[in-house]
Amino acid sequence: MTSIALGCIADDFTGATDLANNLVRAGMRVVQTVGVPDAPLDASVDAVVVSLKSRTIAPNQAVAQSLAALQWLKQHEAKQVYFKYCSTFDSTEQGNIGPVIDALMAELGTDFTVATPAFPDAGRTVYRGYLFVGDVLLNESGMQDHPLTPMRDPNLVRVLKPQTQHAVGLVDYRASMDSAQAIEAGFAQLRGDGVGVAIVDALNNEDLYRLGQACAQLPLVTGGSGVAIGLPANFAIEPNAEAAVLPAASGKQAIVSGSCSRATQAQVGAFIEQGGHAIALDPVLLSQDPSKLDAYIAQALDVLATKPVLVYTTTTPEQLAHVQATLGAMAAGDMVEQWLAQVARALVQAGVAQLVVAGGETSGAVVQALGIEQLRIGAQIDPGVPWCHGHANVDTVVPLHICLKSGNFGGVDFFTRAFEVLDA
Repeated sequence: MTSIALGCIADDFTGATDLANNLVRAGMRVVQTVGVPDAPLDASVDAVVVSLKSRTIAPNQAVAQSLAALQWLKQHEAKQVYFKYCSTFDSTEQGNIGPVIDALMAELGTDFTVATPAFPDAGRTVYRGYLFVGDVLLNESGMQDHPLTPMRDPNLVRVLKPQTQHAVGLVDYRASMDSAQAIEAGFAQLRGDGVGVAIVDALNNEDLYRLGQACAQLPLVTGGSGVAIGLPANFAIEPNAEAAVLPAASGKQAIVSGSCSRATQAQVGAFIEQGGHAIALDPVLLSQDPSKLDAYIAQALDVLATKPVLVYTTTTPEQLAHVQATLGAMAAGDMVEQWLAQVARALVQAGVAQLVVAGGETSGAVVQALGIEQLRIGAQIDPGVPWCHGHANVDTVVPLHICLKSGNFGGVDFFTRAFEVLDA
């Protein structure tokens, strides 16, 4: 049984590729698995990212899935464990970040860990414990309108406290901007005060490199994907181009988008403005007559015969509120995910071999519908968003390049530029 340096657990599929992307950029060979693996790894690697769809399920289910992933990583002798959640700290007072941290700490027998979603390359910074998205606080970034995890408090200490059994403290910028030793001294002081989880400020990548060094001896690290850039060096791994090499791309191109984030709204708009062909699904209409999905799929396949196609449910907060009021928030989300997953499966069956998926929950549903079990991580398109390569099981097993994009990530021209990066 092959041992691995870093064993990672991600609470959604786009977050998993985000994390894996940062590890690859730092020189690690990485495989992302879909759920807890039940087959041997496809290749010898330095890190494994077990991707779960646990961000918004019941906390006890998220804990159970995370512990199952941890057991597999322990069987493969992972030297350190990383729990990855969203860089906007998506959660509620019930979890799922806090309960999963508590369970992993207990299983690993540790009384202390860190928590920071900072990812400066993607505009996520933490200052005095407050999370910023670009130049605005989290609760002014659009995340206050998230349909499942509205984030209305940017203070991470306050956000995490109701979720965890451990005391939560802060190691602020004065330590993280100083040195790894200063951060470690902050850890020691908090531990002496009985604190079990430390929010850590980070304003730039240098802060994350220092934090990574300070975390070298911690059994468990938790955070967004940003902290990952500072961890490979602890295993004497350096950046190298070979870590990101994927097979050459071929086949038709398509995009499936379920995210309603501001970033994805802009990306859908830009794709259409640039002459791209887009098909908007109507969730209310589909809920009344699910057979209409066949007509949407037929329309998409007609377009696909000559050009790339975008199929989307991305919409404005006002329109989303109408859909949720009509169908119910959770029911609407579940239905949209499954519709888009069926669309993606039909597209791949029709010859799509380059597929972009926008939205964390949508990505999870699509990957499961395509029967993908493992993904190799390749080159970055935008910060936090790489191309991946795996095999879809859609009646027959076919090779597939797939990009799983978090809703909040990517430039406005992402949907067209992604394919240009892959073809380069």
